[in-house]
Amino acid sequence: MTGAKGPGDKGPGGGASRGGERTLRTRVKTAKGRKLSSTRWLDRQLNDPYVQRAKREGWRSRAAFKLIEIDDKRRILTPGARVVDLGCAPGGWLQVAVKRVNALGEAGAKPRGRVLGVDIQETEPVAGAEILHLDFMADDADDAVKAALDGQADVVLSDMAASSSGHRATDHLRIVALCETAAHFAFDVLAPGGAFVAKVLQGGTEGDLLALLKRRFATVAHVKPPASRKDSAEMYVVASGFRPEAGAEDV
Repeated sequence: MTGAKGPGDKGPGGGASRGGERTLRTRVKTAKGRKLSSTRWLDRQLNDPYVQRAKREGWRSRAAFKLIEIDDKRRILTPGARVVDLGCAPGGWLQVAVKRVNALGEAGAKPRGRVLGVDIQETEPVAGAEILHLDFMADDADDAVKAALDGQADVVLSDMAASSSGHRATDHLRIVALCETAAHFAFDVLAPGGAFVAKVLQGGTEGDLLALLKRRFATVAHVKPPASRKDSAEMYVVASGFRPEAGAEDV
């Protein structure tokens, strides 16, 4: 919005101001039995402008803005596209995809897309999206998703994340494994010219996988959308222009 102030700008009296609205910081009191880390997390959530904006605009989570910001630059979610969202809970990315590919058929003459979400967690229904409740890392999971998709996809999204162990190297290996699994699924289902977006950690995609992505896609880039917290190690690999015939022997 033109003229809107950022979270660091101050309105009258020193309160942060966004879009002409003064925002007062919410103080979180330390509660008996609550860890300091939990208090800090709660404080961050209550005072996060993206969390507040998500509530106002009806998004399931602040993560919706990450996909919005990626798509605003990369233009991968187009009307009529078929999208698979791996690790879809709580549904923020599903909401964005439904709107942008016109999965509800509400955009007049624009083609109607399709959105399929997958997550091990139960996910509340999202209008315009189909949701599969399964563990994508299970041996037969990719076959179940392919059967539900019943055709090719134009976009494969993965915001999958493993539970944090607190050990950076271990967490990095876990998320690399998730990204690799999602990438090989994308190789199997993407239509020519399709796109792949997946969460990785700072330091980027592992060398072997990055080299493979560059063989299979016309463009590959690492992106840290503004909605990703500055203190977070997460970033995303965004690949577009899928070439199904290139490097097929590597899959």
